[in-house]
Amino acid sequence: VIADSSSRWAEALREMSGRLEEMPGEEGYPAYLTSRLAQFYERAGKVICLGSDGREGTLSAIGAVSPQGGDISEPVSQATLRIVKVFWGLDSSLAYRRHFPAINWLKSYSLYLDSMAKWYENGEYVPQSLEEAADLCAELLDIFDLYGINVIRLGLHAERSLEESLVAGPYHPALREIAESLRFRKKIAPMLTRLPKGRYILSASKSDISKCTGQKRSNIEYWQSLGYDIRVKEDSALSPGDFCVNPESPLFK
Repeated sequence: VIADSSSRWAEALREMSGRLEEMPGEEGYPAYLTSRLAQFYERAGKVICLGSDGREGTLSAIGAVSPQGGDISEPVSQATLRIVKVFWGLDSSLAYRRHFPAINWLKSYSLYLDSMAKWYENGEYVPQSLEEAADLCAELLDIFDLYGINVIRLGLHAERSLEESLVAGPYHPALREIAESLRFRKKIAPMLTRLPKGRYILSASKSDISKCTGQKRSNIEYWQSLGYDIRVKEDSALSPGDFCVNPESPLFK
């Protein structure tokens, strides 16, 4: 459940409270503002679904707070922070640079670290592996390219604090490079696997050389495991995204 925005709801609550001539609190908000916010967030968690089959599920509540001028010291923001255990701080400067979601990880925090660590140790939480995450990112990049959407950044910024506090998950400072090389591997596979095993030259544009090779030569090693000895060669005549596979011979050296 996404509440967008709890700030406008609180302003409406303030106006109604004023019309009812109730005792105002900080900045004119009613004194029961915090309790009303808590009533909404406390409904999140484990739930029993309606029906006779006794199904169980979970309900997540996300509240969007949009204070005037981005000032989170105002009553609605402070009351929300006292209730919730996770805060995602949006940054307008990131949004202007087309960095979405525009979450500033240095301002954001979570108080569920101990719970997540416990679930991970007990096997209740199984995160994606790096390979699974890279494969999903490669598929998403293909979709974005299909619709002409430019992806500026993929993955989190490499931060020492992030690496030290990471409990589990597919974090890697070169996630974009891994996903891009995986895309090229899938793109080349239909052509290469139709050829007999042997030595081949893979020609690509200068900007695609690292993608063909793969992060830490992962693509080269992958093809070698299938019986293909690949040598990557730059070809200025090819456009970015294009490639050419030829058998290695004196004519192509």
